[in-house]
Amino acid sequence: MMHLSVKISRFNPDTDTEPYLEPWTVEVEEGARVLNVLDAIHSQDPTLSYRSSCRAGQCGSCAVKVNSEPVLACTEEARDGMVIEPLDIPVIKDLITDLVSGISSIPRIHTCDCGIIPKQEDIEQIKPLRDCIECLSCVSVCPAMKVTDFLGPTSMRSQMRIALDPREPGNRVLEAISQGLFTCTSCNRCWRVCPKDIETPGKAIEKLREIANRQGLTLPRHLEVSNLVKTTGRSVESGKHVFLDLVDEVIEPYGEVRGEVGFFSGCMFNARLPERAMDMLEVMRNAGIRVIIPKEQVCCGSPLIRTGQTSFLDELKEKNIKAFQDRGIKTVMTMCAGCGATLKHDYDTPFEVRDVTEILTRYGLPPVKKVPVTATYHDPCHLMNGQQITKEPREILEKIVESFVEMPAQCCGSGGGVRSGMPEVAASLGELRREAINKTGADIVVTICPFCEYHIQEHSNRPVKNLMTVLVEAFGKKPTSI
Repeated sequence: MMHLSVKISRFNPDTDTEPYLEPWTVEVEEGARVLNVLDAIHSQDPTLSYRSSCRAGQCGSCAVKVNSEPVLACTEEARDGMVIEPLDIPVIKDLITDLVSGISSIPRIHTCDCGIIPKQEDIEQIKPLRDCIECLSCVSVCPAMKVTDFLGPTSMRSQMRIALDPREPGNRVLEAISQGLFTCTSCNRCWRVCPKDIETPGKAIEKLREIANRQGLTLPRHLEVSNLVKTTGRSVESGKHVFLDLVDEVIEPYGEVRGEVGFFSGCMFNARLPERAMDMLEVMRNAGIRVIIPKEQVCCGSPLIRTGQTSFLDELKEKNIKAFQDRGIKTVMTMCAGCGATLKHDYDTPFEVRDVTEILTRYGLPPVKKVPVTATYHDPCHLMNGQQITKEPREILEKIVESFVEMPAQCCGSGGGVRSGMPEVAASLGELRREAINKTGADIVVTICPFCEYHIQEHSNRPVKNLMTVLVEAFGKKPTSI
């Protein structure tokens, strides 16, 4: 047996104006689940309200938040000090949330008298999308649903599952568009909290956008981006300076060579924020890492994948892979979170792909002095959810600033083609970031994604800096100015 001290969110709409946390200490068996803890508390206080049914991770009714993360109470192991709260959807009482409105809005297949039987290939395509247990964990974390009428990730998952079924007579894409298909920021948060590991953005939303593209329904601004990639190899127009034009192909470190990487620059650092990439090179030279920069590299294709425009994606992949493979590069380093996630998940590469923070963690930082500021950190979605990297940037940042304060992670609104195609949605999410930043009291905001940096700076009265820039300052040097 073990004793656990926990806090439980309590809320009775008849007597409480807002939820509050109630402390409890209970005795449970070793290896107990969160649901066992709730049962133990309920045995002492029968007024505690929560749901459970199958107790085997199959019904989804017991979904709650543990330390701010959605989990199934019946499968999540109980831990001392945990905080148990309801999902971020309307609360009926204590841990019981309103599931009816969310579940009832999930699209269902239309009736059909066609008599068609799905083929095995149809079934195989549907399989990754049919395991949903309707726990609504994905709905509770969706950033777009906080600022729009977007029906949500599980509804988009259902639309794609039905679209793949030959028995469905309707046009599910038109319905999905009316329900907010293009407001999804591709943050992948829904995938990471899904107890059944359903990759809704990649397996449903992006696929629905591909069908929309074939039907001529792609947003005009997204078409412009696609045309730009096709004609220039880049998804953004170049500014006054272009990174690949400013640097040699091989950048040697100041001292002993401790490692070697190829650098995939990405479109934003190459065309809009070359100074940040130059700061990264200064960091690598100080860290003893040789950097090889193939000049023929092009857009990774992420903006096309996220918006469903994949007709010439293979050409980009082949060109990029060849650029690094021809040079015998074993490790390709990315600095853009979106590029890194794309190379890791959408490419089949003969080399390993690592984020710049992974590289610096592997080789270690050179001597630094702490910058006299209080900093908070914004998790880029494609780094946190796409690559599941959260620890490395924080470890680096805590070593180089005087004070570090956490901020709740949430999409800034710039991804998934939303900033270009649905700017009002992106702006609303940017304003939520402004509120979160202001609450921290930090002097600066640090991130490691160019799109996040660019977008958050428009919605913050505090400086937004790339982690590499802060590192250069910690070396006692001035950041690059072009």
